[in-house]
Amino acid sequence: MSVLVLVLAVGAACCLGIGFVLQQNAAARAPLGDFLSPRLLLDLVRVPRWLGGIGFMVVGMVLGAIALSHGEVSLVEPLLATNLLFALLLSRRQTRRPLGRQGWAGLLLLAGGVTAFIVAGRPRGGDAASDPVRQWLIIGVMLGLALLLTVYAKRSVMSAGPALLGAAAGLLYGVQDALTRVSGQRFSDGGWVSLATGWQVYGVVALGVTGLVLVQSAFETAPLRMSLPALTAAQPLAGIACGVGFLGDRLRTGSGALAWEAAGLAGIVVGVVLLGLHPAMPSGTVPGQRQRQRDLQPR
Repeated sequence: MSVLVLVLAVGAACCLGIGFVLQQNAAARAPLGDFLSPRLLLDLVRVPRWLGGIGFMVVGMVLGAIALSHGEVSLVEPLLATNLLFALLLSRRQTRRPLGRQGWAGLLLLAGGVTAFIVAGRPRGGDAASDPVRQWLIIGVMLGLALLLTVYAKRSVMSAGPALLGAAAGLLYGVQDALTRVSGQRFSDGGWVSLATGWQVYGVVALGVTGLVLVQSAFETAPLRMSLPALTAAQPLAGIACGVGFLGDRLRTGSGALAWEAAGLAGIVVGVVLLGLHPAMPSGTVPGQRQRQRDLQPR
């Protein structure tokens, strides 16, 4: 594993984690009438804290894109999942709550899961799949699942809605990371002309904007702990599926390696959930918001 990729991916995770916390702090005070609407972004763009969070997120995405240009998606994605560690550190500083057993268990499971997956799988590059049907099938499944989760989230704003929106955004971001890798390859091979004439770069932008609307809608309706774990868990799973499915990433396939890879992914998911549900995560609730949430809930 390249040290450069490790530093870039962890740096991206740090910026993303800080950015998510700042965004949720601001989105919790946004009008709930803008739920799942692009108008939400127009309301939030006037909030300095939200702009700061977006700034951190953009830096994180740039660092992540550079990491993806030097390493495989299957390697970078698990490292990006550590953004929750940095989100918890900032939230803990705000709430002044100790990590406790839950925090330490989540930290060890997440770090151990990432290590186990990378060491056992040894992600390496290969030839991308030449079959476009395979590529569109995988992308279509991810987008279809994201759409299905969003539809159900709209019907359950007060209960599972934020988690479903977080998972939907995570799937979109995973596909976005895969397309970012392809866009980087096109730019390296043919420069700006090759990049501009490919559909992938426009897909990156569209997925980024759509994912941002979903994430901010989740942030404005519930505490960070309700949405960020689902987002952080879904993104690497979708990214790894795309990386292995059509980008040519290769993982070790021996029985022992597969068992450790599965255990690593399970550790990542469980660790993410434990950290995301930690009491140190900010509630983000403002006076009167609970009543507006009840008013928004379908009858």
